Amino acid sequence: MPAEEHVTARRSLRERRRAAATQEILDAAERHIVENGPAALSLRAIARDLGMTVQALYHYFPSWSDLVTALITKAYDDMADAVQAAVDEAPDAPAPARALVATEEYRRWAVTHPELFQLLYGTPLRKYAAPANGPTTQAMIRMSRIFQRELLDGFTTAQLEAADAPALSPSLRTHLGALPPHGLGALPPPATALLLSAWGHLHGLVVLEVFGHTDFLGDHQAEIFSMAVRNLVKDVRSRVPDSDSDTLAAAPLAGGGLASSGH
Repeated sequence: MPAEEHVTARRSLRERRRAAATQEILDAAERHIVENGPAALSLRAIARDLGMTVQALYHYFPSWSDLVTALITKAYDDMADAVQAAVDEAPDAPAPARALVATEEYRRWAVTHPELFQLLYGTPLRKYAAPANGPTTQAMIRMSRIFQRELLDGFTTAQLEAADAPALSPSLRTHLGALPPHGLGALPPPATALLLSAWGHLHGLVVLEVFGHTDFLGDHQAEIFSMAVRNLVKDVRSRVPDSDSDTLAAAPLAGGGLASSGH
C-alpha cells in the first residue's frame, strides 16, 4: 500500500473511532437527562458513567456548553427525522392529510421523549446560550421547514401574499419580510403570521400535555389534540384564497419566496 493511502486509511480509522466515542458520550448524556432531567446534566457524572476522566471527555466536547449544543441539535434532528419519516409514509396523501400526519408524529415524539422535549422547550438551562446561527438554529429551521411545507403545500406566492391574516402593522410586515430566506423569510408576511399562529397553538397543546397540565383528560389527550389540529389545519388553509379568486386577482404579486405551486 502506498504511504499516502496508508495515512488516509489510518486517519479514517481514527475518525471512525472518534465518531463512535462521541456517539457513546451523547448516548450517556441522553440517559442522564432521562433519569435526572436536563438541569442535572453534568460532565463529571457522564464521565464517571463511562469510566472516563473529565479531562478525557474534553477531547470530544471542550466544554459543557458544547455538549449541550450537540444534545439539542441531536434532539431536534431526531424529532425531525421522525416527523419526516411519518410524512414520507403518505407520499400520495393530500397536503392537509400530510400536515396532520406531521403534527401527530410531533406530538408522539414529544410524549415519548418528554425529558428531551423539555431540553428543547423547557426552562432554559442556566449559563447556556446557543451559538448564534449555529447547529441548534439550523436543526430548528429544518424542523420548521417540514411544517411550513406540509401546511402550505400547493399554494403560490401570490396566494400566500393574499392570505386572510389579521392586518399587520407596517413595522411587523417589514420585520417579517426581512427574515432570512432560508427560513420563514421564504414566505410572504401574511403567511408567516398565519404559520406562527398555527405553530403557537399546536406547540402549546403539546407543551401542556408533556408538562402534565392536561393529565385530567386521561387517555383522551390524543383525541383532543387530533380534533384541535384538524380544525387548525382546516382554518389555516381556508384562509389562503383559491388561485382564481377575486381576492387573488386584486393582490400584489410578492417577490421571491414560493414562486410556483407545489414543491
